Amino acid sequence: MRAVITVVGKDMVGIIAEVTAIMRSHDINILDITQSILDDLFVMVMLTDISKSKVEFTAFASELTALGDQMGLKIHVMHEDVFNSMHRI
Repeated sequence: MRAVITVVGKDMVGIIAEVTAIMRSHDINILDITQSILDDLFVMVMLTDISKSKVEFTAFASELTALGDQMGLKIHVMHEDVFNSMHRI
């Protein structure tokens, strides 16, 4: 099972560290990652492996959403099945 995580917001020190600390605590691995900084806008997309995680998917997504609120970022977590369904032509 995989999930897509997107992070968008004003660039600041520690964004990747904070997001990945939560992932590490739930045994969620990064399979692929891309990030860019456009002027002062931080944008990151990760494909993650959630198959070993013991936490419910919705609880994990809520935890990252709360982190985003705390840091002034928009963090969205989407199960790969939903992502694929949304992008099917």
